[in-house]
Amino acid sequence: MKEIFSHYQPQPLGQKKVYSVLLPLIKIRGEWHILYQVRSESIPQPGDVSFPGGAVEAGESLQEAAVRETCEELQLQPQQIDVFGEIDYFVHHHRTIHCFVGQVLVEDWQSIQPNHDEVARIFPVSLKSLMQEGPTYHSLALTVDLEQDFPFDRIHRGQDYPFTERARSIPFYDQKGETIWGMTALFTHRFTEIVKTNKKMLDLVLPPKS
Repeated sequence: MKEIFSHYQPQPLGQKKVYSVLLPLIKIRGEWHILYQVRSESIPQPGDVSFPGGAVEAGESLQEAAVRETCEELQLQPQQIDVFGEIDYFVHHHRTIHCFVGQVLVEDWQSIQPNHDEVARIFPVSLKSLMQEGPTYHSLALTVDLEQDFPFDRIHRGQDYPFTERARSIPFYDQKGETIWGMTALFTHRFTEIVKTNKKMLDLVLPPKS
C-alpha cells in the first residue's frame, strides 16, 4: 500500500479534457491592449468573443498548446509570441482550462490576418479601459430536472438536496459595443486583478495623476 501511494500522481477526478488559451497583449501607440477574437459561424459557440486556444494534444505542454493554437487561429509564427507566464486556471466539471499571458509581437495589429475558418474578426480593447470599468456579474439559476433517471429517493432530503451547481455567477464586459462574457471575461477580470496588485505594473497602465 505504501509503495503504491507514495508514487501515485493525483489527477482531477472526472477530467476529460484539458484546454489552454492565450490572453494576447499588444501595444498600440505605447499603450497595452488585449486582443480579442470573435468565433466564426463554422465552429462551436459561434459569435462569442474568445481568446485563441484549444485542447492540449498528447505530448505537448500547456504553454505549447496555447502558442500552437494562437499561431493556427491568428496565422502567426511562434517567434511572434512572447509568453510571459500563466495566471489562475479554470476548473469546471470535466474540463480544465489554463490561461497564459503573452505579447503578440507585431507592428500593427490590423496586419494580422486570422484564419477565417475559426475567427470571424479580431478587435483590441485597451487595458486601461478594462481596469477602469470592471465586469458586471449576473447570477444564472439552475434547476434540477426531476424527470431524469436519478435515484433521488436514495439520498437524504431527496429532490431538496442542496446540490452545489444550483446557481452560477457569470461576468460580462461591455466594451466598444462588444459583449465579452463567460470564461473569457473571467480570465480578463483575473488578469486585471493581478495587475492591480503590482504597483509597478499598475503605474505602467494607469500612470499616477500629476
